[in-house]
Amino acid sequence: MEHIKIQDLSFSYSTSNGKQSLQDVSLSIKKGEYVVLCGRSGSGKTTLLRHLKPPLTPHGKKSGKICFNGTLLENVSAHDQAAKIGYVMQDPDDQIVTDKVWHELAFGLESLGCDQKTMRARVAEMACYFGIQDWFHRDVAHLSGGQKQLLNLASVMAMQPEVLILDEPTAQLDPIAASDFLNTVRKINTELGTTVIITEHRLEDVFPYADRAVVMDGGRVIADGVPRSIGKLLYEQKNPMFSAMPTPVRVFYGTGSVGECPLTVREGRTWLSASLPEPPAIVEKPSTNTDEDLSQVALSLRDVWFRYEKKAPDVLRGVNAQVPTGSLYAIVGGNGVGKSTMLKAICGICRPYRGKIKVFGKAINKYKSADLFRVCIAMLPQDPKSLLSQKTVAEELAEMTSDKARIAEIAEICRITELLESHPYDLSGGEQQRAALAKVLLTEPKLLLLDEPTKGMDSFFKESFANILTQLKARGITVVMVSHDVEFCARYADLVSMFFDGQVLTTDAPKRFFGNNSFYTTAANRMSRHLFRNAVTAEDIVELYKQNKGADQ
Repeated sequence: MEHIKIQDLSFSYSTSNGKQSLQDVSLSIKKGEYVVLCGRSGSGKTTLLRHLKPPLTPHGKKSGKICFNGTLLENVSAHDQAAKIGYVMQDPDDQIVTDKVWHELAFGLESLGCDQKTMRARVAEMACYFGIQDWFHRDVAHLSGGQKQLLNLASVMAMQPEVLILDEPTAQLDPIAASDFLNTVRKINTELGTTVIITEHRLEDVFPYADRAVVMDGGRVIADGVPRSIGKLLYEQKNPMFSAMPTPVRVFYGTGSVGECPLTVREGRTWLSASLPEPPAIVEKPSTNTDEDLSQVALSLRDVWFRYEKKAPDVLRGVNAQVPTGSLYAIVGGNGVGKSTMLKAICGICRPYRGKIKVFGKAINKYKSADLFRVCIAMLPQDPKSLLSQKTVAEELAEMTSDKARIAEIAEICRITELLESHPYDLSGGEQQRAALAKVLLTEPKLLLLDEPTKGMDSFFKESFANILTQLKARGITVVMVSHDVEFCARYADLVSMFFDGQVLTTDAPKRFFGNNSFYTTAANRMSRHLFRNAVTAEDIVELYKQNKGADQ
């Protein structure tokens, strides 16, 4: 039976000058299906999902219809809309409304008018199912990003929805937390029969397990089918969306293989073993990474300690790090370990009570604030909306400089030229990230601090973003990036550090760093480590595969 049926849905935002964000979208979703929605940033994914939850539907001009269980969605009672259609947003903080974990779990049930007995039973059940018992009485403000998102999911599921809609729910989670979260979503689908509709840029843990994949581009549905056939279709059409496919799919077609492509890391490992002799003749690419010259240090931290309150635990616990001038230095680690706090300490927002931070050889407390932020340091925070306060993107950029040619250049680099007249809050998460990045780049910093810069970015713009960073490095600009995107770090960083327990534990070149890890590594490494050494990207595997096939002939 059709759970949700969308017919000829078109939509344009009131501020978009008639440009349609959705164009004649028609889609049917059966009860109990697991559907993944793919596409570039701005392709209409979030706009479509918000139309399935009436209180979140954006303002604008709409045509077409949506039916839920055979009834027009607008005719479904407010109670049923709230109870039967659950929605988990991209940013955990956007959804949390109370101060305590237990109250957040109960809030939706209170709103639905549940009796106390039912409410207590469901809250207890959700706390046990999602493993929340140990932090049941904690303040929400003290939770990590992963815990907050798990709490949001548990709060929604307490209302026992028929449909669960998730809009890039792992955008702010570290790889391990993201994998755990998505495994929980799969359990909800398989064990409870809940219909799941999810958008996600990180497809490794979603795409192989979906019943269907729907690809959107320019507000239209351009492909709809089982995941394995979608991967093949996008490859044959040379569609740019193919670059977002899971690593096993890209490796399979990248090697020129034919037949049924692997979808999961396990399938990819099995296929590699069957395709290549063990051990292969060539197991590692020649190293092209040279150790960075530390004679020119852009940033140094020495024994840095910081806590937010006098009697609170230390967040930074003796941080030591050196960042070479003109390098891309990536910092990875779990949620809530202090990575963002370290960035705030570097730019003076958080003042350590012990230790020294030097920027270009000068202690930061010796800089005047105006000098430090005018042409020395710039920071892109984790939440891009905190930088966006004007009515249009053009006004945001004009706030930084009156040089129209420079604004046009940066807008083109960040791919936001056609968004200049849009209101920043009408943009998708990825588009907001690009607008905020453009604003930061207009300050022309020597040291650029980026907190989760690829959050919400599609695979296409990640390549453009990497080119931007390469251009900045060529001009001598140093980039320090905190990121959960291990695939991006493995491919583009010069150095990678692991942050744990309030300090930098280890620093190495990406291939050695990710090649030596078991869990904090890339899908490519997990797929090929039984045959190859330090192959951490899909391109690494493809190259080694072809070299070994050539050596066999």
